[in-house]
Amino acid sequence: MFSTNMTEPWLDPKTIDHLLDDTRTWAVVGLSNDPGRTAYRIAELLQARGKRIVPVHPGAAAAGEEVLGEKAYATLADAAAAVGTVDVVDVFRRSEAAGEFADQAVAIGAGGVWFQLGVLDEEAFRRTREAGVPMVMDTCPAIEWGKRGA
Repeated sequence: MFSTNMTEPWLDPKTIDHLLDDTRTWAVVGLSNDPGRTAYRIAELLQARGKRIVPVHPGAAAAGEEVLGEKAYATLADAAAAVGTVDVVDVFRRSEAAGEFADQAVAIGAGGVWFQLGVLDEEAFRRTREAGVPMVMDTCPAIEWGKRGA
């Protein structure tokens, strides 16, 4: 079983700080127009912190929706083709489904991957890091900004 203490390599403070402080465009996988979902609330927070969010949700894209004022895309590849550089891919999917998005993030040249609180895939972490892409798992930007008192 995974531990959520700070000794885990996927909770490296320098990587967390880099992704929070040195990035601008976050593709949010699983983001729809449902304000009751965590992805929506975190995307709002990201926007409030000056990040550009790019919704990645097949259903929202098929409906031609905008989410939080941004066009939704069906896939990460579609999002990257439309917006250019994706600094962070933020994944709101179950652990067993999340790894493929880490691989897609590497494939599109994303600058980092963030798996939300409770989302863990050690093999995806290994693959992503071996590809030279920083990755964080099992935490949330809101939690990490909260630790800073910000």
